Amino acid sequence: LHLSLPLLLPSLICSTFPSSLRMLQTLYDYFWWERLWLPANLTWADLEDRDGRVYAKASDLYITLPLALLFLIVRYFFELYVATPLAALLNVKEKTRLRAPPNPILEHFYVTSGKQPKQAEVDLLSRQSGLSGRQVERWFRRRRNQDRPSLLKKFREASWRFTFYLIAFIVGMAVIVDKPWFYDMRKVWEGYPIQSTIPSQYWYYMIELSFYWSLLFSIASDVKRKDFKEQIIHHVATIILISFSWFANYVRAGTLIMALHDSSDYLLESAKMFNYAGWKNTCNNIFIVFAIVFIITRLVILPFWILHCTVVYPLELYPAFFGYYFFNFMMGVLQLLHVFWAYFILRMAHKFVTGKLVEDERSDREETESSEGEEAAAGGGAKSRPLANGHPILNNNHRKND
Repeated sequence: LHLSLPLLLPSLICSTFPSSLRMLQTLYDYFWWERLWLPANLTWADLEDRDGRVYAKASDLYITLPLALLFLIVRYFFELYVATPLAALLNVKEKTRLRAPPNPILEHFYVTSGKQPKQAEVDLLSRQSGLSGRQVERWFRRRRNQDRPSLLKKFREASWRFTFYLIAFIVGMAVIVDKPWFYDMRKVWEGYPIQSTIPSQYWYYMIELSFYWSLLFSIASDVKRKDFKEQIIHHVATIILISFSWFANYVRAGTLIMALHDSSDYLLESAKMFNYAGWKNTCNNIFIVFAIVFIITRLVILPFWILHCTVVYPLELYPAFFGYYFFNFMMGVLQLLHVFWAYFILRMAHKFVTGKLVEDERSDREETESSEGEEAAAGGGAKSRPLANGHPILNNNHRKND
């Protein structure tokens, strides 16, 4: 038998518990109905391995979950033994944060009701705690700063993503650069879906999918930015797209799309790293390059080459089916996210060109108390210096700017 495990498993279960799991079998059969995922007159049997040719199968994707956990373990040791020493080498420094003094009344409100009380709530808390309104506001300001991720945490996360995206881009280009469909996109669909896969495509897919699973698993503990919800949508859409493109054998198009996305991501993460290190000019220059590559790849090549390839060319070979609409709908979701992020990128690029403050538009700003002169009282001396991500901006020679 050459049926894959996902097609056999429900049958085995239902044979053991026929009365209770018959509905599951029916739903499963509907989900894997060939008319949903394959062109007309083709079945899953057409994609069974034969004559030395290996085809993509849904059961191949099971390995991505343990690989995602392995990624999390590797990431932990990478951040501990590679990113942390690198941060010290680049002189990544934390800004001294004034801690909020213990106050059960204010802490209870902070945890249960909100981190930014309104003026009426400030007045009520002032009466309950015996503090002045200004002291209450100062306490909440310090307490919010305590919860903000440290600069070292941001640097380590950026270092991990930079390392993966750079390696993934190099590997992806090695996988596709010698393929004829890299130069002629009509060949993406030549013989579809009877297109065998090779080991390099298999591992490229499994590693990329595993990495995005790991990002989804860790998103709750990673640095939260203003586009937190959009990041979740992006990771889920990417996981669905990669998974579908594998078991429906959109592998040629999938490898092109993954390599295209990785081409700019490592530039963004390297810009973040230099930003956290205070290398303002280096960060600005890399970010401008990233913005150019992002606009070209995500707003030009992706919609006008890749999407054209996935929307127009398949219809020359077979009538549209559900999988065709599903894949291109998910691609449309990603494209909308690219437009959303392009807005932030162009805003930041404009600030860099005009010489304004360096910071990630998606990050929460560190709240300061300079209006009350507390930095001077704390001996920080940072009052007169601009801040980037909560620390004084440094130039490429690591001298403090006045």
